[in-house]
Amino acid sequence: MNLQLRAASLDDLDALVELENRCFEHDRLARRNFQWLLSHGKSALIVAEADAVLLGYVLVLFHQGTSLARLYSIALEERARGIGLGQKLLEAAETEALAHDCAYMRLEVSPDSRGAIALYERNGYRPFAKVADYYEDHGEALRFEKRIRQVSERLPRHVPFYRQTTEFTCGPACLLMAMGALEPQRALERREELRLWREATTIYMTAGHGGCSPQGLALAAWRRGFRVRLQLSEDGPLFLDGVRSAEKRDVMRLVHEDFSAALAESSVEQLLVDRLDIAGTLRVGGQPLVLISSYRLTRTKIPHWVVITDCDEDFVYLHDPDVDHSKYREPLDCQHIPVSHAEFEQMSCFGRSKARAAVVLYSS
Repeated sequence: MNLQLRAASLDDLDALVELENRCFEHDRLARRNFQWLLSHGKSALIVAEADAVLLGYVLVLFHQGTSLARLYSIALEERARGIGLGQKLLEAAETEALAHDCAYMRLEVSPDSRGAIALYERNGYRPFAKVADYYEDHGEALRFEKRIRQVSERLPRHVPFYRQTTEFTCGPACLLMAMGALEPQRALERREELRLWREATTIYMTAGHGGCSPQGLALAAWRRGFRVRLQLSEDGPLFLDGVRSAEKRDVMRLVHEDFSAALAESSVEQLLVDRLDIAGTLRVGGQPLVLISSYRLTRTKIPHWVVITDCDEDFVYLHDPDVDHSKYREPLDCQHIPVSHAEFEQMSCFGRSKARAAVVLYSS
């Protein structure tokens, strides 16, 4: 058998759809899914063929601005089983992930897929989560992970994950996660998410509802009994550059002045910094929320809050509360995302002034 592995093209659409329908009874990729992935998706789709007949494929998804890859699907013709094709496709997937500067590969698999699980375990993948009601038939999935770029191994800090429930509450969602990390018994609830937003919002943003300022989030955390340190690269109100209306800018300045007056009467420690010391903050038990520019994740230039879960010599790890911004993205794709230090340095500054901001919580 003259087996060849190559990148898929639009010419493979018919064969891919036929293979998908033969291999899977549910959770199938449709023709439009394959077409989108081949034309627009940030992905690698590799096919195996012999004598011009498609025998299998593997699909890997990449997450913009991160070092994380996701093995989304692998399919083999029945007649191609037992010849080591699954191993070859998995190796090709890892090679593609490494070429995209990824350090971790994650995947989901049904507990009933014993052959696939054995393949993953032989190749160093380890289970780290179970997801209930994952498949269309309501079956659960096992979540596996492998560090494909081998450097020092560390376990991430335990920070609970909370998915923001509106497009404007990333800051409150991150604050909920940070408080939950320091107080594991604390419930992460939508009522509190919205209450935090009402306390911390700047009222206006470029459009729609206002986001939350670092000063507002710091005060909200302090009012709930946490020791708080505010790290800022500039002292004035943020986000003004993105607001065209002079009236709205005046309101935002007034809100900032109100926050500043409240901070002066609080015990929140305020530091003006050129750079954020994430590693040092984590070492002394701090739990930081960091303002980033979402451009490097979504190509949209809006401020966005994430919560840091760990940091080592290679990566900063973060929870991103915004699950909905990317096609095929699941909540587990947004947890402990590895981001290189160079990439994080770029994303953790916002706007023309390159503003940096972090709200750091400590146990009281």
